[in-house]
Amino acid sequence: MSAIQTSKSSHGIGKMLNKVPEVTLAFWVIKIMSTTVGETVADFLAVNIGWGQGITRVVMGVLLTIALFWQFRTRRFTPWIYWLTVVLVSVVGTQITDLLTDGLGISLYISTTAFAILLSAIFAIWYRVEHSLSIHEISTRRREGFYWAAILCTFALGTAAGDLATEALGLGFTNGVIAFGILIALAYIAFRADANAVLTFWIAYILTRPFGAALGDLLTQSPSYGGLGVGAMWTSAIFLTIIVFLAGAAQLNMSKKQSQRIKR
Repeated sequence: MSAIQTSKSSHGIGKMLNKVPEVTLAFWVIKIMSTTVGETVADFLAVNIGWGQGITRVVMGVLLTIALFWQFRTRRFTPWIYWLTVVLVSVVGTQITDLLTDGLGISLYISTTAFAILLSAIFAIWYRVEHSLSIHEISTRRREGFYWAAILCTFALGTAAGDLATEALGLGFTNGVIAFGILIALAYIAFRADANAVLTFWIAYILTRPFGAALGDLLTQSPSYGGLGVGAMWTSAIFLTIIVFLAGAAQLNMSKKQSQRIKR
């Protein structure tokens, strides 16, 4: 879904090069992997390592703050910083929903609805201010602020919606993966059929979160709970390795292109 229209003007301060990667197959692979990692890493640190939810939230919150600081400081898209930030947003987004559900006892119906309303409000304000929701010109601090606010909200919403479907509504992990996978495929089909590119992109982006969460639960949970029993440690390690490989390849490719331009 890379044919999203580029905004013709920039209204923010501090013009930069675009800070967001091209929407390619690698983009969606890393995105789905990062959503699964958000689910498994949070569980691994809190349960397997024994940090508990409180310490895990503090540590991940601090790391996300540092990553966002780096991301906002850069003047152009830097793959390793961008994808590190996405992974940490995924973990924190998962923890936000878990805090509301497990810590405060808020119904998944309520949290899913609340995050959906919040995300709609972010999009509405973003569009009103910038006149576009395109990710092809995230080239000012203000646009980048809207972008990351929306991203964090999509992860929290996706976690709540995924848990609502697979647990509260009894869909199960396997059926959850299949159901959300079909919805993502339908969004892609709509995009190919010339549906609004911005709309189909954000729909697919939101859906990859519950898809990744259901996939993470399917892989990590024991067979008695409907999972495959791979475990949070191995799932996190395998998916993080793939993310590092793909993000590293993108970083090397970008460095090579920059070097070639300098030589010219």
